[in-house]
Amino acid sequence: MDIDWAALGSVFGVSLVATVALVGLFTLGIVGLSRQERAAEQGGSAALAVTGAYACFAACLAAVAYGIYLIVA
Repeated sequence: MDIDWAALGSVFGVSLVATVALVGLFTLGIVGLSRQERAAEQGGSAALAVTGAYACFAACLAAVAYGIYLIVA
């Protein structure tokens, strides 16, 4: 049995970067929604923060859907 260590390292690196990127996007979405709640408590509006949060969540959903597509296809 022979292991291709370069390919294994490449898969590990790509999966690590993708995981960090998805977690970062999801975190930005949560921060945007929390700013909206804070602005609502103070009587203001944070439409840009909410729009950015929804965009981050949509990007996460698209990345997950693409991953599932790659696995199924």
